[in-house]
Amino acid sequence: MKGVSHYMPDTSENLPVLLCGRNFTYQEIDEIRETVRMFSRLSLKELAYTICENLEWFMPNGGLKVESCLQLLKKLETKGIVSLPMKKEKIPRKKEQIIPGPQTDAPPTITGNIADYAPIELIPVYDQTKMRLWNEYIYRYHVLGYKRPFGAHQRYFIISENKPEQPLGCLLFAASAWALAVRDQWLGWTTEDRSKRLNLVVNNTRFLIFPWVNIKNLASKVLSIATRRIQKDWQTRYGYAPVLLETFVDAKMYRGTCYRAANWVYLGDTTGRGRMDRYTQYLSTTKQIYVYPLEKDFHDCLCRKGRWANE
Repeated sequence: MKGVSHYMPDTSENLPVLLCGRNFTYQEIDEIRETVRMFSRLSLKELAYTICENLEWFMPNGGLKVESCLQLLKKLETKGIVSLPMKKEKIPRKKEQIIPGPQTDAPPTITGNIADYAPIELIPVYDQTKMRLWNEYIYRYHVLGYKRPFGAHQRYFIISENKPEQPLGCLLFAASAWALAVRDQWLGWTTEDRSKRLNLVVNNTRFLIFPWVNIKNLASKVLSIATRRIQKDWQTRYGYAPVLLETFVDAKMYRGTCYRAANWVYLGDTTGRGRMDRYTQYLSTTKQIYVYPLEKDFHDCLCRKGRWANE
């Protein structure tokens, strides 16, 4: 096939090729190349929308897989299969600035046993006002500060039903790390399995009990509540449910006690190369990796075996 034969052998014309988590036929790749050529005046994002619509490339919640398509286009350009339009100049987005206010000042110390504050609840954060408040708490009191989460994510406030106006902490689940040697070996993942199933692994990227809160066993209780509700919340928001949770613990600062108490499984340590996406890696300190299965047959799901084989 002209335009793609230097990348894909012509002898297997009808066989699919795995790119960005989807199997494409060579005909589809050629259609993408032709779409890029014909609509060269469109912006890159407009091209991605057009291609997703043509290929009926949807997320489980019905939205178009635009981000995956953008990654695909960049990969095809790297291989010389397409020539993407020049990026249009755009005004740089103003960096989000957080200025702590009195609403996140430390109140009097909160102490006691978990029974004194039961029931504990996790409140999903959706509206902008609560989101800004959540961001401010994390920026002000979490050791890693605030960074805008990428991909699918869900923020929570930790509250006691007895005093819902006074949050006890914050929690965030977000996209999992692209490549973790210890995790991938433990799962027995192939590159194809990981590319297709990575979205079913979700990372607990932020967990903060406020420094003025000293409630015995609160942290492990929160984690137990989170593992019981995260699938439903993710399904509601994104149209699918994760089957495995993961998190990183900096052993120089923490012992991971609350994760162990909540029955998370310690897998080993990261290599210290940091969290990676498909194109970038960042230097980091070595961290402990903990996971928590949300389904008994999570391994079959992540490796497409058993009842998950045809999904």
